[in-house]
Amino acid sequence: MITFFFWPGCDNVPSVLAGCVPEWLQGTLLRNGPGLFKVGDTEYNHWFDGMALIHSFTFKDGEVYYRSKFLRSDTFKKNTKANKIVVSEFGTMIYPDPCKNIFSKAFSYLLAAIPDFTDNNLINIIRYGEDYYASSEVNYMNQIDPITLDVIGKMNYRNHIALNLATAHPHYDDEGNTYNMGTALMRFGMPNYVIFKVPVNASDKEHKKPALRKVKQVCNIPFRSTLFPSYFHSFGMTENYIIFVEQPFKLDILRLATAIFRSVNWASCLKYDKEDITLIHLVDKKTGKAVSTKFYTDALVVFHHINAFEDDGHVVFDMITYKDSNLYEMFYLANLRKETHEFIETNKVNFSPPVCQRFVLPLTVDKDTPNGTNLVRLKDTTAKAVMQRDCSLYCLPETIFEGLELPGMNYKFNGKKYRYFYGSRVEWTPHPNKVIGKVDIVTRKYIEWTEEDCYPSEPVFVASPGAVEEDDGVILSSVVSLNPKISPFMLVLNAKTFEVIARASIDASIHMDLHGHFIPTQSTN
Repeated sequence: MITFFFWPGCDNVPSVLAGCVPEWLQGTLLRNGPGLFKVGDTEYNHWFDGMALIHSFTFKDGEVYYRSKFLRSDTFKKNTKANKIVVSEFGTMIYPDPCKNIFSKAFSYLLAAIPDFTDNNLINIIRYGEDYYASSEVNYMNQIDPITLDVIGKMNYRNHIALNLATAHPHYDDEGNTYNMGTALMRFGMPNYVIFKVPVNASDKEHKKPALRKVKQVCNIPFRSTLFPSYFHSFGMTENYIIFVEQPFKLDILRLATAIFRSVNWASCLKYDKEDITLIHLVDKKTGKAVSTKFYTDALVVFHHINAFEDDGHVVFDMITYKDSNLYEMFYLANLRKETHEFIETNKVNFSPPVCQRFVLPLTVDKDTPNGTNLVRLKDTTAKAVMQRDCSLYCLPETIFEGLELPGMNYKFNGKKYRYFYGSRVEWTPHPNKVIGKVDIVTRKYIEWTEEDCYPSEPVFVASPGAVEEDDGVILSSVVSLNPKISPFMLVLNAKTFEVIARASIDASIHMDLHGHFIPTQSTN
C-alpha cells in the first residue's frame, strides 16, 4: 500500500555521497510529477491528478544538490486559496466547475469548443528554444526557471498555433530545433492532428518574448473519425520522417463536452476499441506531406515511442505497446492504496504487460506486388509489412522485450540506428516500478538494478564527454523507499554494466515522479 504525503518543498539541500560522482557530470536533472493529492478536506481520485511538484538534482564538481518546489500554476493558486480542490483534473471532476461557462458556450456553437483545461502541468519538462516549460497534454504550459524552479509565466499554445492539446514528449533534432504534435478540435475549423516545429533560436530573453512566437506548422493530418480523435502521448521521428500512430484509444468529443452535465470525469471520455485497426502515418518532415501508402496494424495502445530510424529504404520504429488501456486504471488512488495481495487478486485478470515492439515500413512500394507478399527486406528483423488487395500494408511487429516502460536512450542516437534502451520494469502491483533495466536490442541481453524496498524513477542516460560507444555514460534515477530507514537518493549507474558508481542520499522528502530533462551546465548559464 502506498501512502501519499504533502511534500513541503526544499531549497538547495546538499546530499550525502556514497561512491564518487564523475567530475565530468555537470548539470541539472529536472524532474516533474504529482506531489500533492489532498487540499483541505478534498482529495484527488487519480495519481495523474496530483498537484505538480518539480524537483531538481544539480551535479557540480562531484557533489549533488537537491531542490523541490510546487509548480505555482493558476490551478495551484486557486486550490490553495480556497483550501480545497476547485479545478477539475483528468480523473477528478469538481462541481460546480469553474469551466461551466465554457461548456455552455460549446453547446451554443454546436460543439465548436472544448472545456478550458487545468494548467497543473505535471508530466514533463520540455524545451522550446532556450525556454523550459512544465508541460502536460493540454493547451497550457508554465515556463519555469530551471535553476530556481520558479514560474516565469503561463503559456497558451492557442495564442501561437491552433491547438487544444499537445504532447509532453517533443523531439529535438541535431540542430536543437523542437518538433511536437498536437490536436486541433472543432473551434479551429476542420479537426486535425498538427505537427509543428519551434526553431532553436526562437527565444528572446532580452525582450521577454516566448520561443513559441516563431512556431511553424509542418503539416496536419485529418482525423479518421471527426468526433473520435485518437489519443496520443508521444510520436516517432527520424532524420526525414515523423511517425504518428493513430491508435483506437479514442477521445469521445461529445462525451468530453457534456461531462460536467453527466457527472463523469474526463478520464471516462477515453475509450479503447479493440475491434478497430491502428493506422500508421508517415510524414515527410521537409515537405509536410504524408507518404501515400496506407500502413496499418492490429488494435493496440501505445504511450511511449522509444526510437525510430531509417535503414536501407525502410523506416524502423520501436514503441511500448499494450493489448488494452487498463494501465490508466492502475493509477486510481483507490487502487494504489490497496494492500499488494488485494490489488493483485482484484486486477490480475486485467493486466496487460508492456511489450517493446519493432515495426518496419518500406518506403518503396510497388503496387503490382502480389497480395500476401512481405515487403520488408531487412535481414536483422522478423517484422513484416504484408501487401493487401487494396495496396495497403498490414504491419506485423517483432517483439523485442516484455515488461519495461518509461523508455530512455542515448539521445544522441535519436532518429538514428541504435542498440540499447533503458526503462522501468512494470508490474501489476500498487508499486509498479521496482526495477530499472537495460536491453541490448541486438543480442537481447538484459541487465537490471534493483534493491529491496526501493522504487526508482525513469532512467535518464547522460553520455560521457567525447563518448564514441552508445552506452558510454551514466544512468541517473531518483529513488524513493517505503522503508523509513532508507533515505531517498539519486542513483548513478555505469550505463555499460549497471554497476553503482554513486548514490547521493537526500535528507528531504522526495516524491515519485514521471518524466524529466537533463540540462548540461553550459545550458543553464
